[in-house]
Amino acid sequence: MLPCALLLLALAAPALPARGCPLGRVRDACGCCWECGRGEGEACGGEGRCAAGLECVKSRKRRKAKGSPGPAAAAAAPLGVCMCKSRYPVCGSDGLTYGSGCQLRAASLRAQSRGEPAVSQRSKGACEQGPSIVTPPKDIWNVTGAQIYLSCEVIGIPTPVLIWNKIIRGQYGVQRMELLPGDRENLAIQTRGGPEKHEVTGWVLISPLSKEDAGEYECHASNAKGEATASAKIHVVETLHEIALTKDDGAEL
Repeated sequence: MLPCALLLLALAAPALPARGCPLGRVRDACGCCWECGRGEGEACGGEGRCAAGLECVKSRKRRKAKGSPGPAAAAAAPLGVCMCKSRYPVCGSDGLTYGSGCQLRAASLRAQSRGEPAVSQRSKGACEQGPSIVTPPKDIWNVTGAQIYLSCEVIGIPTPVLIWNKIIRGQYGVQRMELLPGDRENLAIQTRGGPEKHEVTGWVLISPLSKEDAGEYECHASNAKGEATASAKIHVVETLHEIALTKDDGAEL
């Protein structure tokens, strides 16, 4: 590699942006000049240097070039991409989850450039959040004797607890909530984690369907940060011909 003085004569060092570097500044290949640090996924090696908290990772597919390239070519040729040293999600002081500490630091620098407070790391892992309904249950129309199910998918951090209730309504609104499955022999509850991390999916399985099963069913999710609910109705009809005449487009058989 050429001495720093010769490099400066050959290539004038570019001026830094007036508003500063988005990811902070780093020393160049010579260690004598400042340049903007490169972010995740950007080319590095040669003249490119990664920002603080990132490292230059060489591509496995890269092959060594035949022969000995000149100093200028060696300095300019990218060798890899910048990747964060800490590759796990973190919770920021702004209540948002970042995919890595590097993403948090970048957000903090952007906030400071706007005159806002810096964003610090509150904890490792995703920020806690109350439950939310990913996929709510849908209304069902079917005849007695059929086998049906309601499903509900929820997410939250920490992972929510999911239960099912049957809503018993009276003249003045909700009269009581019946926790399922209770003592009903034709009804079962199933719950499993997933399909994504911190998600839970639950089902109400009814077989055979009877007129007493008609009504409104509630999916209820809760954790330390809050709760969320969604409901659907089961309609029991005499014949399948009634379904096409009465059900909504969003309902299921």
